[in-house]
Amino acid sequence: MGCPLGKQAHNIMQMAKNIRKKGGTVRAKQDFDPNEAAQILRKAVKGLGTDEDAIIKVLAGHNTLQRMKISESYKSLFGKDLVTDLKGDLSGNFEQLCCALFEDPKQYDADQLRAAMKGLGTDEQVLIEIICTRSNEDIQAIKQAYQTHHMRNLENDLESETSGNFKRVLVTITNAGRDETTIIDENQAMKDADDLYQAGEAKFGTDEAVFNLILCKRSYPQLLATFDAYRVVSKKTIEESIKSETSGNYKDSLLAIVRCVRNKAAFFADQLYRSMKGLGTDDNTLIRLIVTRCEVDMYEIKAEFVRNYGQTLDDFIKGDCSGDYRKLLLELIRD
Repeated sequence: MGCPLGKQAHNIMQMAKNIRKKGGTVRAKQDFDPNEAAQILRKAVKGLGTDEDAIIKVLAGHNTLQRMKISESYKSLFGKDLVTDLKGDLSGNFEQLCCALFEDPKQYDADQLRAAMKGLGTDEQVLIEIICTRSNEDIQAIKQAYQTHHMRNLENDLESETSGNFKRVLVTITNAGRDETTIIDENQAMKDADDLYQAGEAKFGTDEAVFNLILCKRSYPQLLATFDAYRVVSKKTIEESIKSETSGNYKDSLLAIVRCVRNKAAFFADQLYRSMKGLGTDDNTLIRLIVTRCEVDMYEIKAEFVRNYGQTLDDFIKGDCSGDYRKLLLELIRD
């Protein structure tokens, strides 16, 4: 998709505007009335025809916690399940997006992980996207939701559905043992950098256990210091070394960690770009990313998207999606 010169100038201005904003593009609605919102949704789906614009306005105008309260009010007022009624009236990607917005975020992550491992084949990129980017607190909540809703142990499923060093990375992170302090030990950073060098470039073969220990356990600030030290020790970036010393899903998981340490918003901007570039759109990924980040860091993601791809996320979505699905996506990421 091209970007005309006039639009490029607009995008740069938009980026400058967005970069000053932090956090999510979807926030709690002031003067929230769950009963009123439930009545609007009931009117939108009742009878012949569906008022999609009303549905979009309610869903994009409230955060997840408020939507869950709206669903409870809907049940109390009308004796019906809201998500079931939406599924009966909607279809396709619009239906999938609407229903996802009524899920508890950690339950949604757990469901996405289960779907990635259920049946024939495993979607390793979903495992990487979720597990390698969440905090210890998030991981613990996801594990509990996974156990409660699916009656399965997440770590056990990861062990059975993945293998080798990739499995070890996922299981290590799922143990939720990453240091999350902000204190940086420069001596430790230099030692870790040297250990990574000796475990990779300095020897024949790779000692993956060293990479796993450091990248999956150290805090983000500590890892940033380690990456700087590694450049001094190795004369290469840690990304260059990972690409030359590892392969496959294991390589992708380590690179995801490094990219999140450096700039998590840029990592998610890249994932969004990949979901829409080329022929066809990976709607499952696009929906998951918008749903999980619109209340967290979407302003930063939008700024990184423009910075890295020369086009706003809004314009990219307009070029790849259509109808009510596109309208709701755009409302969820609007300024």
